[in-house]
Amino acid sequence: MRRLLVMPAAGMVMAVLLVAPLGAEIFEQVLVKVNGEIITKSDFEQRQVAELRNRPELGNVSPSSPQLRNAINEITPDLILSAVDELLLIQRGRELGYVMGDDQFNSILSGIKKQNNLEDEEKFQAALKQEGMTLPDLRKSLERSMLVTQVQRAEVNDKVSVNEEEARTYYNAHPREFTTPAEFTLRELLIEVPTNDRGVNVAQDDEARAKVEDLRKRLAGGEPFARLAADFSTSSSKANGGLIGPINHDELDPRLQKVLDAMQVGDVTEPLRTQRGYQLLKIEARTETRVKTFEQARGEISNKVADQKRQVELLKYLDQLREQATVTWRNDDLKKAYEQALEKRRKQQGTEAASVATAAPQPAQK
Repeated sequence: MRRLLVMPAAGMVMAVLLVAPLGAEIFEQVLVKVNGEIITKSDFEQRQVAELRNRPELGNVSPSSPQLRNAINEITPDLILSAVDELLLIQRGRELGYVMGDDQFNSILSGIKKQNNLEDEEKFQAALKQEGMTLPDLRKSLERSMLVTQVQRAEVNDKVSVNEEEARTYYNAHPREFTTPAEFTLRELLIEVPTNDRGVNVAQDDEARAKVEDLRKRLAGGEPFARLAADFSTSSSKANGGLIGPINHDELDPRLQKVLDAMQVGDVTEPLRTQRGYQLLKIEARTETRVKTFEQARGEISNKVADQKRQVELLKYLDQLREQATVTWRNDDLKKAYEQALEKRRKQQGTEAASVATAAPQPAQK
């Protein structure tokens, strides 16, 4: 079911749609026919309004705002392509004999009411009215969604599988996805060195270094790092006894990585010169780099590769339906928007197909 809370500016958005310069006749009553079925002006306006609701930055713009008009122009190509795709899948679902029976509809309706806290019939009817829908409208919308889902599952998803070799190829090609970097939890103690427009005063620098070296001796003598950090550090972390982290190993400066990699939990660094002054670091805790084995990652890999393959196969399937369909346009500007979105998708499709191909085993060379 669509959102039950209507964006306050929805009426204003609709007013703009009626006058927006997307082409002199883009909102004629019939915009396009697909195998004899139509996408109407009101159908498409509803899609546009629903999409614009997802852009909160447009909530307070005026009907004449260039920002709103640009947003409408931006969303229209993908929306009309999506509308035609949906109709093709719905028509295919009918050809395959899929229907939504009364029991199925009532079960889904019950779930919607429960999920949206609308089990009271008056509240439910009020929500439908707020959305500008009737119960037959809702059933039609749910049935269309069901047809699309059923076709995708039967004609695409159920035919996609990921074999062992494909999964291993993906695993070997994407090691970072299955690696959790090492992390450090540290305590810091910073003694700042004042600076001025002439730079650093040598005497003050020497004083700060001597102070931090003395503090390190006290740490070596057994005094708690947290207490000394709270008493002497000039960093804001002193409020937590100098505690910082966990910090991802890969996010650290390479020079500091090298220092910490050679240390154990509980060790304290030699004084480190930073831009702000002299610093001591103690490793409070650390986790080592963890790499999932192929067996541990197998399910995750299968889902990722299968999702990629399903998307590629779905677009191929839609192209087949499109080639067999009779599409009659009633507006040249909308047709251009559709073709623009289709061309963009096909370029992306080529990239996605190439990505999936890297996960597929290559034939042996003879």
